[in-house]
Amino acid sequence: MKKNLLAVAVASVLFAPITAAPAGAAAQASAYAPGGDPVLFVHGYSSSGSYWNTMADRFRADGWPSTHLRQWSYDWRQSNATTARELAAEVDRLLEATGAAKVDIVTHSMGGLSSRHYTKTLGGSGKTDAWVSLGGPNHGTDAANSCYDTSCGEMRIGSSFLAALNSGDETPDGTRHATWWSPCDTFINPDSSVSLSGATNTRTACLGHSALGSDPVVYGQVRDFVNR
Repeated sequence: MKKNLLAVAVASVLFAPITAAPAGAAAQASAYAPGGDPVLFVHGYSSSGSYWNTMADRFRADGWPSTHLRQWSYDWRQSNATTARELAAEVDRLLEATGAAKVDIVTHSMGGLSSRHYTKTLGGSGKTDAWVSLGGPNHGTDAANSCYDTSCGEMRIGSSFLAALNSGDETPDGTRHATWWSPCDTFINPDSSVSLSGATNTRTACLGHSALGSDPVVYGQVRDFVNR
């Protein structure tokens, strides 16, 4: 008798109808809400603001106004400290243009270094709600041993720039931090370089370094993170 009752109980769980979430619930959670933060995109080494075309288009499709999506370009050869100062001015311009109190900063590769220098050292945490790093060499990469620009040297494992950036609290209060890393990213070696203490660290599918910014799954996760 007990076996029969157990079988019925198991069957009721296995074959119970699945109740779907109300239609539009996920969309409502991920859609842009009026008054939401503008997004400032920061590209990486040997790149430009056009790297973000696909992701920016997806944000627009989800309701973000074009005025709230800034695909910033800068001189990627210069020191990341110099770029951070220029980024500070760009953040102020975006806040003034939109009337927002804070921005969300979404970065790829080396773009994570200058932007984190901004939030950690230049007072940017008070103006940044969410910070995202896609494939960022946050603790350095072996790939930087073969290039010689100032910015590239700062990406080398053990560089003085990274030592200062990672000293103390890697993710100070005031800004929410998240990273995404791929086990198939051949530019970031080791893979563990991307993750930061105190951040939400996410492993992606097998994606190449450049594909991180255009992958639809990564986009959805980034969108939901900045939209909390």
